[in-house]
Amino acid sequence: MSTPSAPPRISHVGIIAKSHLRAATPHLVGIGAWLRERDIEAIFESATDALMPASGDRRVAETIELVDTVDMIVVLGGDGTLLSVADSIAGAGKSIPILGVNFGSLGFLTEVTLPELYTSLETVLSGKARIEERLMLASTVRRAREIFATHVALNDVVVTKTARARMIDLSVSVGDEFVTRVRADGLIVATPTGSTAYNLAAGGPIVQPSVDALVLTPIAPHTLTNRPIIIPASSTVRVQPHMDRRDEVFITFDGQAGFQLEEGDEISICRAERTLHLIRPSTRSYFEVLRQKLKWGEAIIKV
Repeated sequence: MSTPSAPPRISHVGIIAKSHLRAATPHLVGIGAWLRERDIEAIFESATDALMPASGDRRVAETIELVDTVDMIVVLGGDGTLLSVADSIAGAGKSIPILGVNFGSLGFLTEVTLPELYTSLETVLSGKARIEERLMLASTVRRAREIFATHVALNDVVVTKTARARMIDLSVSVGDEFVTRVRADGLIVATPTGSTAYNLAAGGPIVQPSVDALVLTPIAPHTLTNRPIIIPASSTVRVQPHMDRRDEVFITFDGQAGFQLEEGDEISICRAERTLHLIRPSTRSYFEVLRQKLKWGEAIIKV
């Protein structure tokens, strides 16, 4: 899902960099100056401000306050940094668009490269950038039939064992219909956006972000016929671990947060009410990003 226009008049821009990314310092200073020249206030996340030279006239805010104040957010770092920001936006119940700037070659989410930074910002402010709506997951964990935790994730919700533990046993249902009992290292429930993350490493399919679907991918299943499956995004996935005292089972959200599960816990995962708004100012297509990131079509050089 996408729209060709930027948000209404942008007057406040949040800026968040990867923690301890000293290479970002000159770019942070430059973005702040660039925005001031256009009468736009830059608000720096507190840890990001620590990367910059001391200044008494710079506006600084904790992430929660920043998310509640700005019209858009510029993220400097990699996909992991953007995921953390996306989780904060979702937790605040907001729909703030994010522009991701990658400090490597290219990211699936942080698609803008440093040489494209100011051209991309200009495209956003002029209203010419595309804003894609990315499906997110809402998960609920019930313990003793009471809601124990809720979380929203952009990429995936993963139920998995610890490194030293034996395989785990999971009952999986879609809606009211039982699907299977999986014996594996774990299970990934991924969005199309998350299909190129852990899901891809576990052998799951790549799903174009515009496809309205979820992916269920077992991690190293005991039975090789337990294969990934794509289901409608309107579905609710229910997962129940079968455990004894020797089992250690964890649930994680986008690899950013998580906790240990207990016997009797039930996990419900469905489409979140809100979508993530991802700014894509370049003309680079999704398949071009795949070719560059996954090195498709490159010749193999034998030494």
